[in-house]
Amino acid sequence: MNAIQKLAPAVGRVLIALPFLIAGIGKFSAPEAMAGYIQSVGLPGFLLYPSALFEVLAALALIVGWQTRWAALLLAGFTLLATALFHNNLGDQMQQLFFLKNLAITGGLLYILTVGAGGFAVDKRAATA
Repeated sequence: MNAIQKLAPAVGRVLIALPFLIAGIGKFSAPEAMAGYIQSVGLPGFLLYPSALFEVLAALALIVGWQTRWAALLLAGFTLLATALFHNNLGDQMQQLFFLKNLAITGGLLYILTVGAGGFAVDKRAATA
């Protein structure tokens, strides 16, 4: 396996996890606004905290390659649910863009679920130890 084959999956995991990490941290930094947004679709605002914690922890797991397949599966489900709840107005061009972006992210996560962590991952080290 050459260096690019080892490095590319790690870079890909970081890039696909970064939006979740930033979004999760952002929820903690502006909780009132985000709770209001969550309530705008009929969900209780307290879901802000578990969803923010989930996004941060799952993103970190994906970044370091720990329990990578589980993290990818759970993030894919979370993304599809968030897409259905928050980005379902396909007549709005911006919401349509978010909808399609989330589908692309879900596709990447399903790919990670299928192929695993790749190189430079805690999962890989555990398998060889």
